[in-house]
Amino acid sequence: MEHNKSIVVLDFGGQYAHLIARRVRQCGVYSEIKDAETSAEELKGAAGIILSGGPQSVYDPKSPQGDPALFDLGIPVLGICYGLHWMTKALGGEVSEGKTKEYGKTKIHIEDSEWSEADGIPQDLTVWMSHGDEVSKLPDGFTRVATSDACANAGFTHKEKKFFAVQFHPEVTHTEYGEQMLANFVKQCDADPWSIKSYTEHIGEYLKKEVGDRKVFMLVSGGVDSTVAFVLLNKVLGEDRVQGLYVDTGMMRKDETVQIKKAFDALGINNLRIEDASEYFIKKLTEVYEPEAKRWIIGDAFLSVQKRVSEEMNLKMEDGWMLGQGTIYPDTIETGETKNADKIKTHHNRIPEIQKMMEEGFVVEPLRELYKDEVRALGEELGLPHDLVWRHPFPGPGLGVRILCAKEAEHATDTLDISIAHAPLPIKSVGVQGDGRSYRHAVALFNDQKFANAECWDLSTSIPNASEDFNRVLMCTSHTSAPEFVFSPGYITASRAEILRDADAIAHEEMVKAGLYESIWQFPVVLLPFGTTEGGVSIVLRPVESQEAMTANAVDLPKEVVVSMTKRLLSLDGVDIVFQDLTHKPPGTIEWE
Repeated sequence: MEHNKSIVVLDFGGQYAHLIARRVRQCGVYSEIKDAETSAEELKGAAGIILSGGPQSVYDPKSPQGDPALFDLGIPVLGICYGLHWMTKALGGEVSEGKTKEYGKTKIHIEDSEWSEADGIPQDLTVWMSHGDEVSKLPDGFTRVATSDACANAGFTHKEKKFFAVQFHPEVTHTEYGEQMLANFVKQCDADPWSIKSYTEHIGEYLKKEVGDRKVFMLVSGGVDSTVAFVLLNKVLGEDRVQGLYVDTGMMRKDETVQIKKAFDALGINNLRIEDASEYFIKKLTEVYEPEAKRWIIGDAFLSVQKRVSEEMNLKMEDGWMLGQGTIYPDTIETGETKNADKIKTHHNRIPEIQKMMEEGFVVEPLRELYKDEVRALGEELGLPHDLVWRHPFPGPGLGVRILCAKEAEHATDTLDISIAHAPLPIKSVGVQGDGRSYRHAVALFNDQKFANAECWDLSTSIPNASEDFNRVLMCTSHTSAPEFVFSPGYITASRAEILRDADAIAHEEMVKAGLYESIWQFPVVLLPFGTTEGGVSIVLRPVESQEAMTANAVDLPKEVVVSMTKRLLSLDGVDIVFQDLTHKPPGTIEWE
């Protein structure tokens, strides 16, 4: 869809590029993403330009480079992290490898009191850093406005030309006054107003044009995204041109299928078919251990079931049918769909066969430009009930990505010099650091309280920053000291899925009972293939606070809730150990795979 006088975010490959765009939209201005290499000629109509972060060094021969002519357009420009580095290099400054890499919360001091106080921002505040390089010499005409202990030039400006540069990430919620900083930049731009309501007014026409006279076969998981997309397609195209398919993969939550049917019946939706393919999915995952392989197989299995059902119902692409998906922005970003992004993980709706269908024009994704909070707002505008719209996110592959599988134990080589008792876990998980993917170990902390104190929370940030071996920090809530871990090689089975289904239900029940459902954004529960006995497993509690999944804070659960959850989880047959994940995103992703 076309939007006039928008703010353009040039994507240098940062995992936060679209989060920047989301924050700009929250300021009431439309933002759109373009490749870093977009020519200055194409950027003439922009109201402002933001240069995103990225995973590479600006001096890497393969690193993305923008068009320096954009600085001659007379348009306000904001450089963030890598964007600051590229701006510096393009305008004659110097960038060098930092003596200290900064990842996580960092204190900065704003030296320019006029820049600070006039904008309602204090001179000393905490921001979110994620960088290895730093600016060692400012370009001509720029004045330093912010500094940190490890980074001398944490922010600088060219006031006359309205050029701004920050080493930290104002777009993430961890940066204090970050939204205010972006709002201040937006005020410098001559942009047209925008809101999700105006988007809703245009999405109908866009879908009609995209689909044409074809019909849509929609995969519905029962989650917020696919439900909103399905209802939206029904409203725009009519139920006679849309067919929904809900697939029970055997990796759904407890009583999920029954609840989904009741919810859609209550909405008066009659074009949804429910298909039990649990045995098929479990069989396909036999002896599959590698996380990416699991995602590909689950995605491929979805497609196979969709094909079989579509043939049974005589819904063929050659007869004018196309595939609908509830994909949203974070799904495309973490998969590395943007040109310069580093792939964090492949989502099940981004496997090669679906990518090919997309290239051939056989896939429609009504929500692919939106973040979760925007999807929720759209759902409410469509008249969906509050409980359904604000349901916790659940991954498309279901519990399949929460059952960690491995043939053999993997042991960390790094040792930690910390005062609290700890033990590395014999398995790895996915993380995101410096806009790139990490695949590293988790380390568990132990104390007499079986509960995370201030020191534990501090370590959850400092350990991943300092160690090359760890990207997650856990608190053991079941043991006061590290037991001997007994690793049990394993893959996804019906019995393991059942254990995790019961564990997930316990966490959900306790969360609701404690009145925490509305304050917790998502609560993954993860099964690890080791315990204290042969065949035993461990359970990880992973409650997080977030707005759009691009960044997240681990939730500090009340002690009584942790105690109650842990006691109930240990009563499950096969569960030996319970942990709580204390890791924020970054450096850990919300899911472990």
